[in-house]
Amino acid sequence: MDIRFVPLSDFDKGFLNLRSDCENCFGLCCVALYFSASEGFPSDKNAGQPCLNLQPEFRCCVHENLMERGLKGCLAFDCFGAGQKISQASYGGHDWLKAPESAKQMFEVFLTMRQLHELLWYLTEALTRQPARSIHAALSTMLDETERLTQLSPDFLIELDVAVHRAKVNTLLIKTSDFVRAEARRSQKVHSRRQKTFSRGSDLIGADLRKIDLRGENLRGAYLIAADLRGTDLSGADLIGADFRDTDLCGTNLCNSLFLTQGQLNAAKGNASTKLPTSLTRPTHWDRD
Repeated sequence: MDIRFVPLSDFDKGFLNLRSDCENCFGLCCVALYFSASEGFPSDKNAGQPCLNLQPEFRCCVHENLMERGLKGCLAFDCFGAGQKISQASYGGHDWLKAPESAKQMFEVFLTMRQLHELLWYLTEALTRQPARSIHAALSTMLDETERLTQLSPDFLIELDVAVHRAKVNTLLIKTSDFVRAEARRSQKVHSRRQKTFSRGSDLIGADLRKIDLRGENLRGAYLIAADLRGTDLSGADLIGADFRDTDLCGTNLCNSLFLTQGQLNAAKGNASTKLPTSLTRPTHWDRD
């Protein structure tokens, strides 16, 4: 069996098609999604209704000033490359303005594709993790299966039960997390004392976590809104689904954290001393904070 281990030196290559490319998208995130002004979007709007800032050429007229306008919901959203996949592959470059009869279906398919691409992101990262090498074959098979689903026609994608597939993927991601976090804990210095253990969905809103050893910690789905993580080391920490809105990551080491996404970084605060994985980009608004 072909076991696809993705070396860290090729990390960026594996994520090439999983990064947003707005130039090749029909502004789907600005139309397909439900918006709430209270969650950092321009205004309340229903799914399928274009954002008031979306231009006819599918560009956002305030994109360069999202932070100044307090539009943190827009900053934090990441489609993982689903937008251009739908626009250019699934619908062959035919946009919803010129083909309004396809609009409703296209928006619904976008929601499905976005979930599949998110899973591709996590599976691709999992294949870079040496501690999880015993399940790389299963991860590789699941990656191929997920990619195959993204290539289905819109008619099939609209009927796809993503929740069922996500559950299968999540089983492997949890195993990956167990392996990676165990290795991170083993590599800690003998005198290091773990002061606390967290569980999925922990409420850490506004918490000062600077004195807690977070290496190899389970922070899946944790509410880290406005938490203070300055100078901490999150090596091996599982961050899947963690809420990083206004989390202070100045000087934080995120190089070897697990399942971190660009959207999480965009929602957080950081600076030049924040250490990031090579797959992610330092948000431009960090330099203006």
